[in-house]
Amino acid sequence: MAPPILTLTNMSLRFGPDPLFTGAELAIGARDRISLVGRNGAGKSTLMKIIHGTVDSDSGERFIKPGCHVTYLEQDPDLSNYKNAHDYVVSGLTHSSAEDHFQVDIMLAEIGLNADMETLTMSGGERRRAAIARALVSDTDILLLDEPTNHLDIATIEWLEGKLKAWRRALVMISHDRTFLNNLSNTTFWLDRGRVRRLNKGFSHFDEWSGTILEQEATERLKLDKLIEKETDWSHKGITARRKRNMGRMRNLWELREKRAEQITVMGSARLATDSSKTSGKKVIEADKVSIAYGNNQILKDFSVKILRGDRIGIIGPNGAGKTTLLKVLTGSLKPDQGYIKLGTNLEATFLDQHRSLLKDSDTVWETLSDGSDHIMVRGHPKHIISYIKDFLFDASQAHSPVSSLSGGEKNRLLLAKTLAQPTNLLILDEPTNDLDMDTLDLLQDVLSDYSGTMLMVSHDRDFLDRLVTSTIVIEENAVLQEYPGGYSDYIRQKENRTDSPQMVKEVNQKTSVKIQNRKVVSKKKLSYKYQYALETLPKEMEEINAQIKKVEKKISEPSLYDKNPKMFNQATADLKNLVNNLADKEEQWLKLAMLSESKE
Repeated sequence: MAPPILTLTNMSLRFGPDPLFTGAELAIGARDRISLVGRNGAGKSTLMKIIHGTVDSDSGERFIKPGCHVTYLEQDPDLSNYKNAHDYVVSGLTHSSAEDHFQVDIMLAEIGLNADMETLTMSGGERRRAAIARALVSDTDILLLDEPTNHLDIATIEWLEGKLKAWRRALVMISHDRTFLNNLSNTTFWLDRGRVRRLNKGFSHFDEWSGTILEQEATERLKLDKLIEKETDWSHKGITARRKRNMGRMRNLWELREKRAEQITVMGSARLATDSSKTSGKKVIEADKVSIAYGNNQILKDFSVKILRGDRIGIIGPNGAGKTTLLKVLTGSLKPDQGYIKLGTNLEATFLDQHRSLLKDSDTVWETLSDGSDHIMVRGHPKHIISYIKDFLFDASQAHSPVSSLSGGEKNRLLLAKTLAQPTNLLILDEPTNDLDMDTLDLLQDVLSDYSGTMLMVSHDRDFLDRLVTSTIVIEENAVLQEYPGGYSDYIRQKENRTDSPQMVKEVNQKTSVKIQNRKVVSKKKLSYKYQYALETLPKEMEEINAQIKKVEKKISEPSLYDKNPKMFNQATADLKNLVNNLADKEEQWLKLAMLSESKE
């Protein structure tokens, strides 16, 4: 193994009375692709700066191989000393040849920035893209990225992923975007209680690995060290318990997605489009051929959707495409130019305000949540303030702390606690994951997974969408909107297989085919021959059924089939239902056998 190009040895750093790091050590190799994770406040950004060399530790040694260069993309880069985008990006070059300047122009064009754009007029997203361009053009040996996906739309995030996958030098990333880390990392640094633990695997293995460590510590030291019990309580619950809960939640989500797929199918069928008797009392929002434009800029065009109680709808599209406008139209706060919006009865809508306007720095945590009593009404049920704030990762001692003393992550959690306590059956979230640390993001996912009302959410976080939504509305080219059953990953798969027909019947059971494709063969040594044979043959049988489903879906998706041959349409619909049920039975059988096999290993 090649020697590392940068090491930190026996490093300690203290801010105020408490140490941030104590004897921390790490080593970075020339081809390491590292995800740096840790709780909010653990010191991840500070550690980045120590690696970069802009912050000195109190003790310990930093070694960097002679001639190596380190580039650091900060969370909030300072562009004030540069007139325009070109000048700022050029400042990141370690060389200054004509060819290097040419690469700057290419990078700016790729990331969608005008070279002459003045830095003073840039939005947050434009500043972030300029900083990314500056980092990517640098001839660096170690690239440090601190929350690089903040304020980027999904298309830009995936473009960045493509660039970083081609990166052939060391990479260290802090991010709350799980999909981003899963796709790019091959090593994980866990900053935990002042130590840096190393896992020579990518971030996708982090939950299991860290959960095992925390369980071992709790078992070995719980009685001897109460401090560790306190400090690891949330991590233990948030990783181990959450992983167990997520199995049941994901099964429930798949069921909801199947129901949503059936609803979308009904919307696409002229025969059933006017049949609203089944949804009486459950209809939340109905949009019919809605269009809206700002001058010559068409935002929405002939969009129709029916959203029922309990649906969780994700909305995605490029920055500036009209996602927030769509939210306003669907919730009735903006009137469309054409078409109509019909809202259901007894709606109690709550908007998750990411600007923290509900918080006052002079109030305490208790005062923010309570009207003076020691209980808070949480969606109609009383709960003690102390118990409630613990649900949101606060210690009881923080109840009387002023809001001004809280960290950014703690303020976000307090905002969630206040917003989500309100009685609501329609929750509206516009980019809820922006600026959230991973602990708070996991907490938000937990709370929303248990939410029984209807949700509309704009988000660029692919993992967040995959874990929560029943369907995804995508703003595509020419102001055309299309709804796809499932989350972001489901949308990508469906888009690749999509025909020119607007019918979405063929998407009813896409999630099942994905499971088949991703299955790993498990050990079957101790199973009986009968069960072993079934475990080996069921995946093939499911693939064959899935192929039949695709054929039937293709037949149903023909726009003129019902008009030409209603009997054939009805028979095909019945066949599809039987095939889907058969596939579900086969899948359940396979899952039980797989679990049995694993338990015998």
